[in-house]
Amino acid sequence: MSLNQVHITTPEQVSINFKIAGLGSRASANIIDWVILILINVGITFSLIKFSEAYPNTDPLSEAASSYLTAIMIVLLFLLLWGYFVFFEFFSSGRTPGKMIVGIKVIQDNGQSITFLASAVRNLFRIIDFLPVLFLLGIIMIFLHSRHKRIGDLAAGTLVIYQPKSKRKKKNNPLEKVIERRLNTQQIALDLNEWSKQKIGIREWELLNTYMIRRASLSQADRENIARQVAGILFPLLGVDLAYEHFDEVENYLFALYLQVREDWQ
Repeated sequence: MSLNQVHITTPEQVSINFKIAGLGSRASANIIDWVILILINVGITFSLIKFSEAYPNTDPLSEAASSYLTAIMIVLLFLLLWGYFVFFEFFSSGRTPGKMIVGIKVIQDNGQSITFLASAVRNLFRIIDFLPVLFLLGIIMIFLHSRHKRIGDLAAGTLVIYQPKSKRKKKNNPLEKVIERRLNTQQIALDLNEWSKQKIGIREWELLNTYMIRRASLSQADRENIARQVAGILFPLLGVDLAYEHFDEVENYLFALYLQVREDWQ
């Protein structure tokens, strides 16, 4: 196995190989994110300056209030810097805008999606990784560590991996032809956001993918029975009730779910 790859066995005993993101890709993503943050901060600062110029006041009490306002703004800017990374990593499957552009994402060491706590911890340690200047300590750690981890990753138990962009196949396989034919004739209202996708973990994906692989070899009765069992496990997580739907409708929903989550897991 390549030194840039890691083999992970999930809690569900599923083996997955990931390609670890190196220093160059992580630095590129970080630069993009910081450019975005700087632009946001410049906008906030400019707005405050314009507000102060529009409402000048030399009263000592107002000056004291202004000092408190400045302190509050410093705290808010820190929360913005910290919250930016936590928000996007948690609600966008481990990807900030910079990571999305570069094609990398953050996961937990066990291969599962990053949790809010793990993201909060790894980004809180950015303060240490920044030392002594310009993320020098973080850069050294990523360069030297076998899994390219900075201190925040070590503390939170996280890993940054490549997420290759899906390549369009020239010809659809038999399963894809079935899905395309079924979903082209019947409209299925299943539009999952990133928050909903977080509820489909590796265990749920393996269950869904196993059904898709085996469905062609199943009898009609077995296919209907298994499809309803799979749907009964997955769709309550998404708040979708299919208990009284016809089998074709249930399977169409499984097809739609498969199309939406397979890129994150394949």
